[in-house]
Amino acid sequence: MKKTHLALLFGGDSSEHDVSKRSAHNIYDAMDKDKYDISLFLITKTGIILDDEASHRVFDGEPEDQVVEEVVKDLDFSDPLAPIKNLSKTKNIDVFFPIVHGNLGEDGTIQGLLRLMHKPYVGSGILESAMGFDKDITKKMLNLAGVRNTNYYLITPDNKDEFSYAKLQAEFGDVIFLKPANQGSSVGIHKVTNEQEFEEGLKDAFRYDYKILAEQAINGPEELEISILGNEKPIASQVGAIRVPKEDKFYTYDNKFVDASQVQFDIPVDIPQSLSDEITDLALRGYKALGLKGLARIDFLVSKEGVPYLGEVNTLPGFTNISLYPQLWEASGISYTELIDRLIDLAYKEFDRRNNIIHDFKPLS
Repeated sequence: MKKTHLALLFGGDSSEHDVSKRSAHNIYDAMDKDKYDISLFLITKTGIILDDEASHRVFDGEPEDQVVEEVVKDLDFSDPLAPIKNLSKTKNIDVFFPIVHGNLGEDGTIQGLLRLMHKPYVGSGILESAMGFDKDITKKMLNLAGVRNTNYYLITPDNKDEFSYAKLQAEFGDVIFLKPANQGSSVGIHKVTNEQEFEEGLKDAFRYDYKILAEQAINGPEELEISILGNEKPIASQVGAIRVPKEDKFYTYDNKFVDASQVQFDIPVDIPQSLSDEITDLALRGYKALGLKGLARIDFLVSKEGVPYLGEVNTLPGFTNISLYPQLWEASGISYTELIDRLIDLAYKEFDRRNNIIHDFKPLS
């Protein structure tokens, strides 16, 4: 039986570069090597794609910066395709698995490249990825679909003088979250409770994006997560919970990736069936409203009163050792290896669906 030649894209120029490398290792290890031949393509911190040989060197433990410095000097940057030129060195790739978190990977950029290459790939399309990555657009789409989420204002460099902590406090209460619209893994997020924290948090958040969400806090929230798998008829996993140390303000980047020793995961979480059903319904409706494909992890905040709010959509969720996306499917009866197989199958099906769309070219007389 002929093996499928899969290309694993990882890294990227976002703050989640190293997270992506961990995810790629876990996916590689979980894949059935009797079914797949795997080529590796590392996207450097400056957005240049390394070839399979150089990517394997980094994958196997050589210092990334050293490898990058050695191989990038040979690229001819007068060629506009230089940053992606190394893709052409590997022939006969059947399908791509981009596990590039954040910028380039989840914002539609990689998806656009792969569409131009006429190759199947795991995950959502260009527009769907971009909408899911931008928290502002996500919320607008959820609101149109009637999917409950938190209230917010959008702050930009053009309108920032219209907002102050006092103004937001009057409408949202004492606790406000500031979030860059186009970032992941809690990067640039601030929980603010006074004017000084607001000004400092907004200044820092603008380092990561020009669109900042000022979001109403939920009363004593519990953080719950659910995994979604599928294209037009997606299915949902069981619901899991994240419990961060009481002294931490929220689930931070450090909790997630630097030191998760104090974070507890309840998989599946013991909650009322009615709450589980409502979260599942909201997640599936949100997934469909955004037109997502393949996979997503969807995060919820549940108030002390037991009301769930859809917090965030992750179209290329982590596959690290502590990532909930694969863990939730394990708890729901789908092994890591089977999950990878299903995602690849969904990539082929979406590719075929798109190819059935007719583009009628009428010559001009």
